[in-house]
Amino acid sequence: MIKLIVTDVDGTLLNDNHEIHPDFWKIEEQLTKGGILFSIASGRQFYNLESKFEKIKDRTMFFAENGTYVSHKGKELYVNPIEKEAAIEFIQLGRKLESTNLVLCGKDSAYIETKDEEFKNEINKFYERLKVVDDLTKVEDTYLKVTLCNFNGVEDNTFPHFVNYTDRYKVAIAAKVFIDITALNANKGNAIRDIQKELNISAEETLVFGDYLNDLEMMKVAKHSYAMKNAHPEIIEVSNFVTTHDNNDNGVLRTIEALGLLGT
Repeated sequence: MIKLIVTDVDGTLLNDNHEIHPDFWKIEEQLTKGGILFSIASGRQFYNLESKFEKIKDRTMFFAENGTYVSHKGKELYVNPIEKEAAIEFIQLGRKLESTNLVLCGKDSAYIETKDEEFKNEINKFYERLKVVDDLTKVEDTYLKVTLCNFNGVEDNTFPHFVNYTDRYKVAIAAKVFIDITALNANKGNAIRDIQKELNISAEETLVFGDYLNDLEMMKVAKHSYAMKNAHPEIIEVSNFVTTHDNNDNGVLRTIEALGLLGT
C-alpha cells in the first residue's frame, strides 16, 4: 500500500512550460482523502514552491532546495546548510568561469549579483524571493546551496571545474543549465529517508517520480521509483520503472491513475 508519493517538479510534474496540469488539484485531493501524503521535492526555493502550490500548501510536504529545507503544513522540519566558507569559495570560483551566472540560495531569500536580463528572467521562474546584491560573499543568511547557471550546458562546461569537490560536497547537475552545490549529505533522498523514519513509512510504501541527476538519491529510497520517459539516462538506469508518458503528456498523474491509487 502506498502511503507517500514524492515528485520532482520541473521536467516531471510540470510540462516544459512549467505549467501544472488542471487535473492535478482534483487528483491530489483524492490522494489526500485516501490517506496518501503527496509531497513535492525540488531544487526550487521553498517560497516559490509554496506560491506555486498555494491551494494545498497547508497540507503538503515540501523538500525544497534539493532537500536542504523541509517544511510540512507550514512548519519548518529541518535545515541542512552548507558552510559559509565553502559557499564563498564556490562563488569565487564560479566568478572566473565563462558564461556563468551565480545564485546564492539562503534560507530567507536567494541572491544574485548580476543584472543580466536573460539570466534574471530564467531565475525568476524558480525563486519567489530574489535579491540583487553587490557582493554575494557579503550576504548575511543561512546558506543552503550555491547554484551555477550556464546556458551552454553545465554537464560539459561547468561540472568539470567542480569534480574535485565531489568527495566533500554534493555537486548535482539539476538541469541542462544548472548545477547545485550543497553539503555532502544534502540531497532529496536523505531528506525523504529521514521523513520515512519519522512517519514510519517504508520504501515499499513510497512512490517517487524524477527526471534529472539531482533526483538520483531520491530514486533509491522507494521501491516504486519511476523515472520519467523524458528522464536523463542515469535516472532511468537506477529507477525500477519508467513512465509510459513524459512530462508534457501528464506522465506523473497518468501513472498514479494507472496504479489504481485514486480509489473509486
